[in-house]
Amino acid sequence: MKKERCERANKFGMCPFVTAQQLLSGKWAILIMNSLKDDPRRFNQLQKEIDITQATLAAQLKKLESEGLITRTVYPEVPPRVEYALTEIGKEFYPVLDSIEAWGNKYIDYLQQKNDSGKD
Repeated sequence: MKKERCERANKFGMCPFVTAQQLLSGKWAILIMNSLKDDPRRFNQLQKEIDITQATLAAQLKKLESEGLITRTVYPEVPPRVEYALTEIGKEFYPVLDSIEAWGNKYIDYLQQKNDSGKD
């Protein structure tokens, strides 16, 4: 199904483009998932790595958790330790993150070449 028809028909869970777009619609979703790619992270670690406000990070983490892309584990310690990690379906996003990184680097090179050629 074409993306435009998927969007008009509200085909979440039926159209891969609409489903992925809605799951990753938050401004910070891809950055959070990338930060969690290698290892679980605590809230403060994520906040520092991404440079995001507490409220925004909390909202994004809740959304990603409710969608089944990340898990939140509370350890019975004093003080409590909470870690966030990708779920198995979240880990399936690794190749997409790698592709986004490769494309992003190519686009950065393109912008630099474009800027360099305009400095004559």
